Amino acid sequence: MYESLELSALVNWLGLFGIAVFAVSGALDAARKHMDILGFMLIGTLTGLGGGTVRDVLLGRLPVYWTIDATFVGLCLLMSFITFFIAPKLDSRKKALIWMDALGLSLFCVTGAQIAVEIGAAPLICVCMGVITATFGGILRDVLCGYDLVLGSRELYVTTAVVGASVYLGLHWLGIGENIAVAGGFIAALTLRSAAIIWGLSLPSYRGQHNRN
Repeated sequence: MYESLELSALVNWLGLFGIAVFAVSGALDAARKHMDILGFMLIGTLTGLGGGTVRDVLLGRLPVYWTIDATFVGLCLLMSFITFFIAPKLDSRKKALIWMDALGLSLFCVTGAQIAVEIGAAPLICVCMGVITATFGGILRDVLCGYDLVLGSRELYVTTAVVGASVYLGLHWLGIGENIAVAGGFIAALTLRSAAIIWGLSLPSYRGQHNRN
């Protein structure tokens, strides 16, 4: 029972931090579109809560977490509000967005997998929930702001979420302490995503044959 309470508390704290980071990334995208402060709050909130919302719906965890605790929405609004005033002082909003997105991705791929573990989902489903939690907020952000999907970037993106969730899950099932499992998954995802950003690492892309008919 103690371990269950410890896991729940860890999920909550990491979830809050991940939501804050993704809300900032959404607000930075709004800054690139020169939106007003309400636009910042809307995009920031949708980015921060989008992935977790899809995850909860798919797992049947209803009502969705942020509808029963206003803390999550309030945090998104606050971080978006702060970003509205900080964004003009940043030398490169695009670079800040990329790195905040990388941090949020690395956090959410672990927390998404953790939540699936809590309800007893199969290992493959746990990894899928980590990926969904980590990517769908960014997808929603890019769609609403009219940018190319970060999901379609040449650098490793979804792969890093798969790796982070898998490392966490592997360490968890080996019986290693939860804190170490979380740290391992987070570090694995962030290291791989950082390397992809810096050195342009990517998987081979599809190159279809031209239709000769």
